[in-house]
Amino acid sequence: MKPSLAVTESEMNHESFKGAVTNAAFGLARRLVPRRRATRAVALAALVALAAGGVYGARAWTHRDEAASRYTVATVQRGDLEDAVTATGILQPRDYVDVGTQVSGQLKKLHVEIGSPVKAGQLIAEIDPTVYLSRVEANQAQLRTQQAQLQDRQAQLALAEQQHQRQVNLTRENATTQDALQTAEAALRSAKAQIKVLEAQLEQTQSTLRGDQANLSYTKIYAPMSGTVVAQSAKQGQTLNANQQAPVIVRIADLSTMTVQSQVSEADVSSLRPGMRVYFTTLGDGAKRWYGTLRQINPTPETVNNVVLYNALFDVENRGGVLMTQMTAQVFFVTAEAKNAVLVPVGALRPPAAGRRGGRDAGEPRAQAKGGDAVPAIDARSRLANGAAVIRVVKPDGAIETRDVRVGVVSRVSAQILSGLEGGENIIVGQRAAAPAATTRPTTGNRSPMAGPRV
Repeated sequence: MKPSLAVTESEMNHESFKGAVTNAAFGLARRLVPRRRATRAVALAALVALAAGGVYGARAWTHRDEAASRYTVATVQRGDLEDAVTATGILQPRDYVDVGTQVSGQLKKLHVEIGSPVKAGQLIAEIDPTVYLSRVEANQAQLRTQQAQLQDRQAQLALAEQQHQRQVNLTRENATTQDALQTAEAALRSAKAQIKVLEAQLEQTQSTLRGDQANLSYTKIYAPMSGTVVAQSAKQGQTLNANQQAPVIVRIADLSTMTVQSQVSEADVSSLRPGMRVYFTTLGDGAKRWYGTLRQINPTPETVNNVVLYNALFDVENRGGVLMTQMTAQVFFVTAEAKNAVLVPVGALRPPAAGRRGGRDAGEPRAQAKGGDAVPAIDARSRLANGAAVIRVVKPDGAIETRDVRVGVVSRVSAQILSGLEGGENIIVGQRAAAPAATTRPTTGNRSPMAGPRV
């Protein structure tokens, strides 16, 4: 059948409307364009510039929409950055002492309790002194007896010396026998020997007395340092046995300075150095930071569930006594920091060689799932810190520019840019995941999908 040449009424009305609009546009242009030739040229130039600006704006808008739809874009910010090693620690007093007893006996009196402040030399406990007092008294009595015996032996020595001298004088005059002289000499030597025996016994008794007096003094226990009683291991009336080990009565600690004992994994301990800045927060007040300086790293590790951990210690002043024993601390060892720096997400960084691999422009990125764009945070900290990197910048017209930058401090989340980038610029952080394509089933007509092939 031949196509119909008849024109419908709606088509005629549409053509009439288009003609009217065209005539109106030409009429408006005639009225707007000046009649003088020079003025007309200026107006035409302005119209051309306006049209070009519109085209440029439309293209920029299109590019921006394209960049926003294909990539994840972030704005470069300024701020403070720090790279830190994190660990968990326990608070302990830096200076403390376990006060025990050196003698056995019943704890007769306990003058302090947990939380009591004490001064150095203050009496804090007493052991029943009855047994030790009796030993001291017995030794003192024995000492007096031996001193009396010594006086008697000294008198006998004086008599023996006189008798010996008399026999010597008589021997010169041949008025005595040789036997009498020898007897006098033997008596003299015996008297001197007996005095030496008594003197040795006196020294032994005095030594025993001093030991018993010391044990008697140990029945009164005094504070060896000023501080606070933080623990109590014995109760009043309890019998303490000091023969096998010294029983602890109380623990006294100086709470003005606390020590944080933190456990650092073997993967991070190589980043720590004595003297580095460190701070921590407590579970009770996560907003308040306590600052200190790393004092030491114990060389012998502890193994917990097959994990090797090293103890890192640092001290902090406990103003107001807010910090308490056995508090849990979240510790941050500051390995590097930057103030008021240009910051970008770590995911925006790429190694320099990745920007132009195989002659391909970095503005055409590969999918993140294949490892082409973002650098993992741990790898970035080791490879890109204080080195060069590549960042893709979204320009104001929407175009993507590959730019070389210099990186400073790198943390797990952000990186400092030393040069090549300014705050406020837009950068590409990653590529958006493409929407999954709709799957189309092959049509099978009216047959059921489970039906077998047609013969």
